[in-house]
Amino acid sequence: MIKDFQYSVQETIKIKKKLLNKKFIIIINKIINEIYLTIKNGNKVYICGNGGSAADAQHLATEFLVRLNPKKNRKAYPLICLSGDPTYLTACGNDFGFVNIFKRSLEAVGKKKDLLITLSTSGNSKNIIKVIKIAKKLQLKTVAFIGNSGGKSKGLSDIDIIIPSRNVARIQETHMFLGHNILNEVEKKLIKLNN
Repeated sequence: MIKDFQYSVQETIKIKKKLLNKKFIIIINKIINEIYLTIKNGNKVYICGNGGSAADAQHLATEFLVRLNPKKNRKAYPLICLSGDPTYLTACGNDFGFVNIFKRSLEAVGKKKDLLITLSTSGNSKNIIKVIKIAKKLQLKTVAFIGNSGGKSKGLSDIDIIIPSRNVARIQETHMFLGHNILNEVEKKLIKLNN
């Protein structure tokens, strides 16, 4: 058990160190800027993920709707999770197919110049691919957090951030690490703008 634990710690450190590469820094700054400009300009950000990534999407949306930093009281920012309502998800999955769960809700609320963020460890989730395609049709900007080689989602979004790992747990941990850091930077910029 100790060897497995040590390996996991070393693996996560190795992945995090790769994020310091200039290529990743440029992508991270682009994502920060897209989220900031979307909210600054009065538009909304939507987020969704499949499986465990659905919980990560809910978590990140909550950080922005409530607050990320407990010492900073500020207004709620519109980061809305498309995978947070089990009644809707089960009804839509039953009536229109699980592949359409995010697509259908985005069709109802998404507007031109809004932003869609997707989370998928494999990049192959059919419901994620469908929602990215409808977002492009509705003229939303898109950001994809994916892993491994990017899967079928790679290249569909305006910005891809691909975590170089085949380990689902490490990919999800890194998505959350990035999500927290990106939203922290966006929050700082928005607070500064409103002061």
